[in-house]
Amino acid sequence: MVTVLVNGACGRMGRAVLKAVQEAEDLQLVGAVDITGGADCGELAGLKANGVKVETDLQAALDRMKPEVMIDFTRPDVVFHNVTTALKAKVSPVVGTTGLSDEQKAEIKKLAEENDTPAFIAPNFAIGAVLMMVMAKQAAKYMPEVEIIELHHDNKLDAPSGTAVQTAAMIAEVRAEHKQGHPDEKEKLTGARGADYEGMHIHSVRLPGYVAHQEVIFGGLGQTLTIRHDSLNRESFMPGVVLAAQKVRGLKGLTVGLDKLLEF
Repeated sequence: MVTVLVNGACGRMGRAVLKAVQEAEDLQLVGAVDITGGADCGELAGLKANGVKVETDLQAALDRMKPEVMIDFTRPDVVFHNVTTALKAKVSPVVGTTGLSDEQKAEIKKLAEENDTPAFIAPNFAIGAVLMMVMAKQAAKYMPEVEIIELHHDNKLDAPSGTAVQTAAMIAEVRAEHKQGHPDEKEKLTGARGADYEGMHIHSVRLPGYVAHQEVIFGGLGQTLTIRHDSLNRESFMPGVVLAAQKVRGLKGLTVGLDKLLEF
């Protein structure tokens, strides 16, 4: 059994993670942390009460419970502190919170190696989203003109999404950097063409009703190709979260991306 602490337990993703961990046969929920404490983790997940209460002090919970894995779905402004706290306690973080900078990831990698404690970060835990990214990378070898549109609920704090940035990074591995569109195009409104990633454009939509969605649109002579993934509810992320919690202790250093745990 892999012992697990869930950080950000009272949020919508946190509750879904609590349920997934408690229902997984080889994971054991030993603790939970959130800025709002006191709730029973079983009841919070819509299950029977289990006596595991949500606490408010991450360091104290890690020190007392000594879990093997911390699953973090908190906020971009606190996730780096959470991850470094876990690594210093020799607890492996499995991170679904996006917004970490390249510099922060480099520091996490260094801490993971120094503490001989593996860490795992995934921009998206939905297996279908991972397949979308892998397929987009393959398509870009033959259709390098591409734009990315990502659509999320209006409470998402960072833009573009981690999934969109990771998709662009994977495409950039096989696509020569170049600016797309007319060389003399001008934006009548700043930002109309979206963010720029090595000449690719990324567009972010934030509206109520969405969960997490992305389409990668390729254009060629007389044709277009669209690869799209839709997460219709938060349960779509749970198989990937469980897989990462099961596998992280067997990794080394920092691993980024659920694709590293899948076979292609």
